[in-house]
Parts: sequence; structure tokens; C-alpha cells
Amino acid sequence: MSAPTRSPTVPVARPPRWDSRRRVEPANVADGEQVGGGEPSVRSVDKVNLAEALAMFSEHGAPQAIGELNGQHLRLAKLSGPSAWRHHEHEDALFLVLHGRLRMELRERTLELEPGELLLIPRGVEHRPVADAEAHVLLFEPTADTL
Repeated sequence: MSAPTRSPTVPVARPPRWDSRRRVEPANVADGEQVGGGEPSVRSVDKVNLAEALAMFSEHGAPQAIGELNGQHLRLAKLSGPSAWRHHEHEDALFLVLHGRLRMELRERTLELEPGELLLIPRGVEHRPVADAEAHVLLFEPTADTL
């Protein structure tokens, strides 16, 4: 069976959103126009090695920013002992355990998290992370709040 042929009148599709070669143009620029006569900007794509990023700090309870995603900070934290009770008024928070164990205390119950497990804390829910021994956690948090 042969592949279907494309009509010469059908325009070529744009590269998929995940294509690292895709150029990002400002929203107010029409297709094909240039800002200042130069090339359209290209978004930087870099990988993050979590082990290397964790090795760069030793302070417990002070999350280190590694990026931002759709209004959320991506932070790495080393936790030891209980943290303060907190809640986020308008956004959810996500805790992904990378190393160690984390106990998440909620007002009505407690959840134990192992490496590779995550917990989504809905907005408005009071929570308190507790690590009996050092735990490494990747956090997705609202940009207005901190751990």
C-alpha cells in the first residue's frame, strides 16, 4: 500500500509544539514579519540534572528555583524535620519525592510518600511536610508563594 499523496495546494503544517526547532515569535507580530529586521527569537531549551542541582545546596527547607512552568515555580528542596503549616489560596501545589520519605500532614489525615510518589495539594488545603530524615523533593508551587 502506498502512502497517500498530498495536494500541492495544501499548506505545510507548522512544526509540533514540542519541536525544539520551532521559532517563537512575539504575539503582536504577524506571520512572516520581523521585529527590528532581525531573526525571530528562539526559546532556549536546556536540560536540568536534578542530582547536580541538589548537590549545589545543602540548606534544609530553602527551595532552590530550577525553572518556571505556566506560572508555577519548579523548585528543588531538601527537607528535614517538620515544616510550617501552609496553604495556597488560589493555586494547587505538587510535591514529588525524589529521595527519602516525606510525611504530608493534613488537618484530617497524614499521607506517607516514598521516592517516585507525588502528592497534589488542592488550593486552600492546609498541609505540613515532615521529613524524619533528609528528603529531596521537587515542588511545583504558585509563583506568589514559597515553601
